[in-house]
Amino acid sequence: MLPPIEHRIAEELGARPQQVFAAVQLLDEGATVPFISRYRKEATGGLDDTQLRTLEERLGYLRELEERRTAILASIEEQGKLTPELRNDIENSDTKQHLEDLYLPYKQKRRTKAQIAREAGLEPLADALFDDPTLSPETEAAKYVNTAAEPPEKHVPDVKAALDGARQILMERFAEDALLLERMRSHLNEHALIVSTVVAGKENEGAKFRDWFDFRERIAAVPSHRALALFRGRQEDFLRLSIKTEQELRDPPENSPCIALVAERFGIRDQSRAADKWLLETARWAWLVKLSLHLELELMNGLRERAEEEAIRVFARNLHDLLLAAPAGARVTLGLDPGIRTGCKVAVVDRTGKLLDTATLYPHEPRRDWEGSLAALRMLCRKHEVDLIAIGNGTAGRETDKLAGDLIKRHPELKLTKVMVSEAGASVYSASELAAREFPELDVSLRGAVSIARRLQDPLAELVKIDPKSIGVGQYQHDLNQGKLAKSLDAVVEDCVNSVGVDVNMASVPLLTRISGLNGTLAANIVAYRDQHGAFRSREQLKAVPRLGDKTFEQAAGFLRIVGGDNPLDASAVHPEAYPVAARILGDISRGAKVDPAKYTDEKFGLPTVQDILRELDKPGRDPRPEFKTASFREGVEDLKDLEPGMTLEGVVTNVTNFGAFVDIGVHQDGLVHVSALADRFVKDPHTVVKAGDLVKVKVLEVDVARKRIALSMRMGDTPTTKEKVGRGVTGGNPLGSTPPRQPSRAAARRETEPSGAMAAAFAKLRR
Repeated sequence: MLPPIEHRIAEELGARPQQVFAAVQLLDEGATVPFISRYRKEATGGLDDTQLRTLEERLGYLRELEERRTAILASIEEQGKLTPELRNDIENSDTKQHLEDLYLPYKQKRRTKAQIAREAGLEPLADALFDDPTLSPETEAAKYVNTAAEPPEKHVPDVKAALDGARQILMERFAEDALLLERMRSHLNEHALIVSTVVAGKENEGAKFRDWFDFRERIAAVPSHRALALFRGRQEDFLRLSIKTEQELRDPPENSPCIALVAERFGIRDQSRAADKWLLETARWAWLVKLSLHLELELMNGLRERAEEEAIRVFARNLHDLLLAAPAGARVTLGLDPGIRTGCKVAVVDRTGKLLDTATLYPHEPRRDWEGSLAALRMLCRKHEVDLIAIGNGTAGRETDKLAGDLIKRHPELKLTKVMVSEAGASVYSASELAAREFPELDVSLRGAVSIARRLQDPLAELVKIDPKSIGVGQYQHDLNQGKLAKSLDAVVEDCVNSVGVDVNMASVPLLTRISGLNGTLAANIVAYRDQHGAFRSREQLKAVPRLGDKTFEQAAGFLRIVGGDNPLDASAVHPEAYPVAARILGDISRGAKVDPAKYTDEKFGLPTVQDILRELDKPGRDPRPEFKTASFREGVEDLKDLEPGMTLEGVVTNVTNFGAFVDIGVHQDGLVHVSALADRFVKDPHTVVKAGDLVKVKVLEVDVARKRIALSMRMGDTPTTKEKVGRGVTGGNPLGSTPPRQPSRAAARRETEPSGAMAAAFAKLRR
C-alpha cells in the first residue's frame, strides 16, 4: 500500500510530512500560495512560493490518481475479475501511466478481432498452443473448424482462420501485459531515436526546416526547443517523424530487438518444437501490428509533453523576470509609439500614470517634419515637466530614438532621459475592452503610447493588463497546451504582484484582481468604493467594501498598501493580524531598548514572522525589484546592414531559452547568444547566467542579412567569422528563424528605500 499523499509529496520536496499536511490544509481552506508563503511560515516550516506551487500541482495530480484508482478497482470488481494480486498491483501503482497499463485488459473497448475470435470459441486453442509448444498448430486448429455455428460470424471455416483467430487473442494479450509495456517503454526511452525526414517534394517550400530534413537523435536527449521545432515541422506537413532503434534503422523490421523482448517476457523460444515457429511469428506480429504503433504514439506524446513542460517553465521564468523588471518610478513620462506613414503617436502621463496630453508627429517619411516634431516635443516636455521619454521598439523605433536624442542634445536644460521600451502586447491592450473603458474617446494608436509610457514607469502594473501569452517571452508558445500555459503564467503573475504589493489608492482593477484573495468583482468593488468615498485611510476601512469579508481581508490585507494613511504600518508588508507584535517592537525601539526577536514570539507568531516584521520595519515598503538603469545603443548602428563582425555593443536581454539568450542591440532584430557563447565556462542552463532585462556587452560574430539572423557572443575573446553557418545555434534567431519581441531593461541591484528606524519614528509620532 502506498503511503499517504502528503508523505509522498514531502519526500519529493525534501520536506517534513507535517509541513505538507499544514500546507494542504491551508490550501483546502482557500488560502493562496502568496499568503501561505508570506504569512504562514510557522505552519509550513518556511516553504517558499516555488515549493508551494510544486506542492499544489502534485497534490492535484495525486488526488486525481487516487480518484482514478478507486474507479478502476470498482470497474474490475464489478466484472468479477479483481484478484488479490491485481488489487495489490493497482493499490501500489504510483503513476497514471502504470495504472492505465494494469487496467488495459479490463477496459471496455470496441469489438476487436481478438474478441470475435473468443466469441468463435478459439481461446482454448490459443491457450493450448501457448501452454504446450509441442502441439502441432495445424492439428490442434483442425479441432476448431466449425461452419455450422450460429450466428454465421462465429463460423471457423478452415485451419488458417482458426490459427489467425488464436493469434489475434495472443497478440492482444501480449499488447495488454503491464510488465511487458513497462519493460519496452524503458528500453525505448533509453535506446530509441526520433527520426525526421523531409516530405518528398517540399524541400524548397519547407527550407526553414532544412536542419531537420535528415535528422536523428536519442529521444531521451532531445531538448525542448528541438522537439517543438520537429513537431511544428510535422504539423505544417514538411517533416515526417518516426521512432526507431539503431538496429531497426540498419536491419529489416523483423529483426527489431523489441520482438525479442516480447518473446522473452512470455518464454517463447525456438527449440524446434512444433508450435515454436508459430509462437515466434505471433510475437513478431504483436510488436509490428500492435505494440510498435501504440508505443510510438506514446513516446511521441511523452516527448511533446516533456518539451511543453520545459517550454512553459522557460516562459514562466522569463515572464517573472520581465514583470519584476526595474520600474522607472513615479516620474512624468512621455510615451512615443513610433510610426512612419501614420506618424508617431505621443502621450504624456503624470507621476501616477494619469494621461495629461497627446499629439501626433510626422518626423519620418513621407512628411519628414523633423523640426516641427522637435518643436512639439520641446513644448510638451516643458509644459508638463517631463522627466523620461519612453520609445516603443517597433517599426521606426531607432529613427524615433534618434529624434529623442536630438531633442536631448539641443535642450539639455530639459534634463530628459530616453529609454527604448518593448511594445510587446501594447497593441493587444490598446484594442482591449479595458483600454476602451479607460480611454473611450482616445484613438487606439494613442492608447498604445499611453501603455508604452506607463510600462516604463511600472512594468508590473501595466503588463498585468495584458494576457501574459501576448507578451511574447516564450519559445513556441502557440504550439503549447494553452490551458497549462495559462495556468502557469497566471501563477507567475500572482506571485510577482503579491511579492511587490500594490498601493490600494492607485491600483487598477486588473492589478488588484491579482492580489491574494481578490477576484475581478472584488477588485472592481474596491475601485468603485474608492471613487465614491475617496482614498482609503486605513486597511481596516477595506472591510466596508461590499462583499469583502473577513476571510478575504485576511488573505489580501498584507499585500494592499496605504501610503500616507492613518497608520504607518498600513504602508508596510506587516499583516494587520501582527500589528500588536509590531507595536511592542516599535515601543522598545522608541525607548532605546535592545531588540531580541525571540522576545516577541508567542503561540501564534513564531521567529520567522518576527524576523519578517523586523526586516520590514528596518526598510518599510521596500521594493524587491532592482534599480532602474538604461542601455545605450551605439550611434549609427540602426539596421542589420550597419553590423560588422567584431563589433562590441551594449544590449538588453529580451528572452532566454534553453538554447541561448536573445539580445536587443538596436537594429530591429534580436541577435542570439548561443548557450555555448554565454560564458567562458560550460553553461547547462542559460538562466543561470542571464535574465530577461539584463544589460549585457556582446560581440558580433556573424550577420546573415538574408535570413535576418545575428550571431552574438558574451565572450569577448571569441573570433568573428564571415563564413555563413546554418546549423542550429550558430546563427542568430531561433531554430526557425523567427525572434521574439523585445522587453524593457532590467538591472541587478536592489533598491533601498527608507532609512533604518523611519517606521519606528513615524509610529511613535502617531502614538503621541
